[in-house]
Amino acid sequence: MSMTIHGDIVSTERAIFSGLVQMVFAPAMMGEVGIAPQHAPLVTRLVPGVVRLKLTDGKEASYYVSGGILEVQPHAVTVLSDTAVRAEDLDEAAVLKAKEQAEKDLHNRESETDYAIAQAHLAETIAQLRAIQRIRKRTRHS
Repeated sequence: MSMTIHGDIVSTERAIFSGLVQMVFAPAMMGEVGIAPQHAPLVTRLVPGVVRLKLTDGKEASYYVSGGILEVQPHAVTVLSDTAVRAEDLDEAAVLKAKEQAEKDLHNRESETDYAIAQAHLAETIAQLRAIQRIRKRTRHS
């Protein structure tokens, strides 16, 4: 039995990752899921958060996704997301600024901002900040 599974992370703009991995962890609607080789087929929605890949060398790679779809086949896992970036590439200052703006939009009842859109932006920025924090924690413990 194979100890690896092929993993792909794809955004609307480009392929972000493609290769063999030992495990995939993803932020599904009902909580984080872990996908190992020979996993049963599955299709589920993803929420904004971090997709973690346990690489064949034992290291871990993290990617922020804005949500999307996770498709699992016995020998392949595919993450499709509008936005997907390496967690290390997130700009903390820009994320904090976007979070502040989303919070202002939610609290400003006089603006014409769509409440659902502002709420979605806030959820995305919080997920991005968690990704940044996870990377920092992992870097400190390496």
